[in-house]
Amino acid sequence: MNCLFCRIINNEIPSKKIYEDDKILVFLDINPKASGHMLIIPKTHYTNIEDIDLDVLKHINDISKKIYQLLKDKLHIDGITICQNNGISQEIKHFHMHLIPNYINNNSLSLEEVYKVLTRE
Repeated sequence: MNCLFCRIINNEIPSKKIYEDDKILVFLDINPKASGHMLIIPKTHYTNIEDIDLDVLKHINDISKKIYQLLKDKLHIDGITICQNNGISQEIKHFHMHLIPNYINNNSLSLEEVYKVLTRE
């Protein structure tokens, strides 16, 4: 399969992983809309909301809450936009959820700086 996200899951393409388990992968978006912009993707290829398994979708939502807390704790975000596109608005045809931090004062850390902050103990 030539799906970009499947290739990331299979470690054929490097990514800045923030969280991973047997069902999902969370990594930093390489073209972030804001510092800390992440994607949550299922490890099984689902095209969109119509075909994703409901248990996997629930797990994605559960993890999104934990990632939101991580972003608040480590990047001190003031809010978050969570979005999931389907159909023509979906650039990559593998289900994915965007977690886009919002800041009162612009946080302009580089991708590498964000990764270091989020993965530091």
